[in-house]
Amino acid sequence: MSEPIKVFGNVGSPYTQKILSLLRYRNIPYTVSWGDVVHNLSLLKIDPPKPVLLPTLVFKDKNNLNVCKTDTTPIIRELEKLYKPKSVIPPSPVLAFLNYLLEDFADEWTTKYMFHYRWYFDEDAENAKKMLVLQHKLNIDNESLKLFGDVIADRQINRLWVVGSNDDTAELIDKSYKRYLKLLEKHLSVQSFMFGERPSSSDFGLYGQLTQLVGFDPTPSNIAYKESPRTISWVNVMSDLSGLHNMGGVGEFFGIKNEKVNSKINYFKDNEIGWIKLNESSETLKEIFHEVGKVYIPCLIANSEAYLNGDEIWETEIDGSKWKQKTFPYQVKCLSWIKDEFNSLCGDDKKQVMEFLKGTGCESILD
Repeated sequence: MSEPIKVFGNVGSPYTQKILSLLRYRNIPYTVSWGDVVHNLSLLKIDPPKPVLLPTLVFKDKNNLNVCKTDTTPIIRELEKLYKPKSVIPPSPVLAFLNYLLEDFADEWTTKYMFHYRWYFDEDAENAKKMLVLQHKLNIDNESLKLFGDVIADRQINRLWVVGSNDDTAELIDKSYKRYLKLLEKHLSVQSFMFGERPSSSDFGLYGQLTQLVGFDPTPSNIAYKESPRTISWVNVMSDLSGLHNMGGVGEFFGIKNEKVNSKINYFKDNEIGWIKLNESSETLKEIFHEVGKVYIPCLIANSEAYLNGDEIWETEIDGSKWKQKTFPYQVKCLSWIKDEFNSLCGDDKKQVMEFLKGTGCESILD
């Protein structure tokens, strides 16, 4: 890449935060433009993607033409092809698959925590409708601030049912979020990231959602401070890992041994270093996948069945409670992509995955 990647996003977008943190860690040059993506792209005479999602990244193709990309999961894989140092995809096919599944959970389920807390509770909604407008335009007058804030809040609150947030599911979402925080607290007490002592793409996916849950919205932030101080600190540190694993930038903070720090080679130039071995992984990792299997996998299955049946709305039971929401074609694709990732594995790797996931509930989509 001959010039920085152009990033167009919003401060309050967890997916924008996900990709910016990853770019900083990998020391990939970028510029970021906040605000109206379509307007900002038009100033550069770049046609916006369809649909416009946050973030939108502009790459140069082999003919030096602008190409817009908007989905963070394939963007991260594209970056892996363009930049080799400090990879965020484990070299082990088994770990790479588990990482893919956990990243999908972060993008598609933990975002339900964020959306629910932000718009279900009055205090959080009042905060969001004000702060989201100010992040877009600081010097807006108070009358317009209230007007645009009300428009945003009305639109988002009326969409709560679309993602499954309602009076019936509120307790389920709250319990899942608190379990999730406790699982992270346990896991981060034994290792610095999900799959070892280097961040994977799933770490950045989890981080993106947590930037909002612990750093923007009052209710989930208060819960996080009570349930998991390690998660709070992890989010703060994850915001900028640009010096981590560079020569002279490997700190004892992440448990890196001195002989590795003193190595003459870039610590993470070798993608084999820093990842766990699955047979030596902490039980805390599998416990996280139990939560994935408990709440997210039933959603994927029910949503896919509803889509195939032509149903606009579906209902299922999750963790002993009723869950009802709109059918999402995109999450049908998510399930298909997870299966594709699994089916691309060799027989022995599939066996290892199934053995690790046995009893978590995640294995039910891989049969």
